[in-house]
Amino acid sequence: MKKIVLFLVTLLFIGIAANAQFEKARDSVVQLFGIIMTADSLEAIPSVSVSVRGTRRGTITNNDGVFSIAVLKGDVIEFSHVSYQPGIIKVPDTLKGTQYSIVKTLVQDTTYLPVAIIRPRPTPEQFARDFINTPVAEDELEILRKSNTPEARRAYLAKLPHDGREMTNRQLNQVFQKARYQGQVPPMNIFSPAAWAEFINAWKRGDFKRK
Repeated sequence: MKKIVLFLVTLLFIGIAANAQFEKARDSVVQLFGIIMTADSLEAIPSVSVSVRGTRRGTITNNDGVFSIAVLKGDVIEFSHVSYQPGIIKVPDTLKGTQYSIVKTLVQDTTYLPVAIIRPRPTPEQFARDFINTPVAEDELEILRKSNTPEARRAYLAKLPHDGREMTNRQLNQVFQKARYQGQVPPMNIFSPAAWAEFINAWKRGDFKRK
């Protein structure tokens, strides 16, 4: 009897502790609202990456520089953009309530790319000479040879989706055939000489061989 009472008391304390931890975790969740602006002209910055440090949670600002994300009290929020210096804020630990709004300004940054000089060939003849004399690896040539056979071209063509014009013609042809044989049995292709000729030619070409 004492063991049962002790077990029930233990379960009671565990439930109370779990409920207290749940209430504490729920109270620490904050909905963070904000707007990201330039430091010099106070213009909204779109597409700013907003992430919670140490986690995989994040979002980006919309076209008006506004964002919203669920965070915890004490979280460090990082802001990054390719054209601006990064910035951070910390959600206060002693925050009262479940909402927190900020206005964050970022300083524009300058990124220097390496110099690239592009020069055209002086004459078409020199371009043709350099194009022809450019070495190509043997394995790349072998790949091109294997990809340019009639069988490979037919296989690629069979995998290509129909464009809008082909699908429209196919749909119109189905409607035409349905109206053409209205009220009668449509002919069976099994008795069509043209269908048999196409089948024989496809068999000779090897279209039915297992790839």
